[in-house]
Amino acid sequence: MNEILELLTYPFVIRALIAGSLISICASILGVILVLKHYSLIGHGLSEIGFASLSISAALNIPPELVSTPAVIIASFIIIFVSEKYKSAGDIAIAVASSAALALGIIISSLSGKASSMTSYLFGSVLAITQGDLIYSVIISLIVMVSFVILYNKFFLITYNEDYARSLGINTTFYQLIISILTALIVVMGMRIMGTLLISGVIILPAVSAKTFASGFRSLVIISGIISLIAFISGLILSFIFNLPAGAGIILANTIILIIMKVFAKK
Repeated sequence: MNEILELLTYPFVIRALIAGSLISICASILGVILVLKHYSLIGHGLSEIGFASLSISAALNIPPELVSTPAVIIASFIIIFVSEKYKSAGDIAIAVASSAALALGIIISSLSGKASSMTSYLFGSVLAITQGDLIYSVIISLIVMVSFVILYNKFFLITYNEDYARSLGINTTFYQLIISILTALIVVMGMRIMGTLLISGVIILPAVSAKTFASGFRSLVIISGIISLIAFISGLILSFIFNLPAGAGIILANTIILIIMKVFAKK
């Protein structure tokens, strides 16, 4: 406990706690929609495309947000379009694109001599959170939360019954694009702390855990957010105590919570 309290005296830990908590909650909220709409692989695909774009920005010495943000948003549009138009081939297309993007990112970082500097993006690092990243994460989180509250009814309808929503005159494609943009922004920011290989778990695992006990969409969102926050703080503490990558500790905490909830559900 004394070690944990001592860690709270370091500014980079405070930045990681604030930024990570906000990103985790927002990721879990969007994860509910993605899980219910069977888009679970989207987070994985976007994170690896994000890694490729980060490799390009590092090779060209360009600020990463200027390359990764538009690249991931465009990729999210394409993934949503493919998933909607070709239902059965959507997951295959995402798997192929994400694998190719990861390989491309590794090749670019190796050729440019920046492979070692890209390691923190693969596995996450709390030391990578700067004051600018904190401000960026607060802005992104506010955008996601405000958008979710304002468009709650629309998101609810297209998640549970897209055909009915369309019959009411709701432009389902437009709102799906909004979901993809919000997801892309969270992925880009989350790559700093959780890493490109693990950010999809932060999006998906809390929602899967929450489905065990949630009785409706609203309770699913709330429980998912609470689980994500608990897992983030627990995982961050684990990473400090055992000197683990932050992303690995957070995913481990999420996995433990999922297993516990599944066991309790069976009993």
